[in-house]
Amino acid sequence: MPSEVILKAKNLHKYFSVGKEMLMVLQGIDLEIEQGSFWAIVGESGVGKSTLLHLLGLLDSPTIGELYLQDNPVSSLSEKQKAALRNKAIGVMFQFHHLLPEFTALENVVIPQLIAGKDFRKARDYGKFLLDEVHLSDRADHFPNQLSGGEQQRVAFARALANDPDLLLADEPTGNLDEQNSRVFQELIRDLQKKFCKTFILATHNLTFAASADRILRLHNGLGAEDTERIKQSYG
Repeated sequence: MPSEVILKAKNLHKYFSVGKEMLMVLQGIDLEIEQGSFWAIVGESGVGKSTLLHLLGLLDSPTIGELYLQDNPVSSLSEKQKAALRNKAIGVMFQFHHLLPEFTALENVVIPQLIAGKDFRKARDYGKFLLDEVHLSDRADHFPNQLSGGEQQRVAFARALANDPDLLLADEPTGNLDEQNSRVFQELIRDLQKKFCKTFILATHNLTFAASADRILRLHNGLGAEDTERIKQSYG
């Protein structure tokens, strides 16, 4: 039985004005991403990995093209509608954790749930559960400046999972970590992606990490082409 396509991109283009010039970053990306799959987006620096991820996560709008989330067109939604959909259906992690410094690890995981209208006690209990899943139950009451870089990124991962999103996006999530913490975090992401059956899209320059994905998209000159087999053979 074929898997359901959760996210579809059709002919995505993204242009930016730079002075009097037009910078064409993406020039026609087509994707069909199945529910529960793990995709990696790779390519040289500046090729548009983050730009594509921002489009897929409704953090930006394409210049041309359409994005469909569960068969519903979403590119033309208002910013308010996109924000509501992101909070409900999409979890995002960045290279830098962006934790709220005045709140504890647990509070950082609870807040998105409260914004979504969840009962405080249930939000707190689920926050504790998620921190346990990322092996930080003993750090729940610590503030971000009391956590290591790897621990902060694990809190950010728990926060991305907080509203049980259909889709998880990560933009170079290990790019700011040392080699040991990077390996630990990569294993954690792979384990929890499978355990929670999440659709996961990763933008990374780390081809060893990318090789653990189900499908790998390489960007070059604004276009995308699948490069799964070669990268898995070389780096898997």
